[in-house]
Amino acid sequence: MINHADITDEELRSEIRKGKILYCGNKHLKIYGLLSCNSGKGMKPQNRVFFSTEIEAVNHGFRPCAHCMNVKYKKWKNGLILK
Repeated sequence: MINHADITDEELRSEIRKGKILYCGNKHLKIYGLLSCNSGKGMKPQNRVFFSTEIEAVNHGFRPCAHCMNVKYKKWKNGLILK
């Protein structure tokens, strides 16, 4: 997990281009989703964290976004384990 405050914009873009950052999350709401999700684009940088895998996000206690990851969100809501 990488806090947005701990990485420069240049480093962030580089990690995204390399495929090392694929997901973004809100550390207060404990929700993660795709980088392209409109729900996450308005998030304050101090609340934003980045993940390389979904497993990493889940292991940090985050749940899927109901907008960009609707199928996985429904599974999470129904108590199914995410893998």
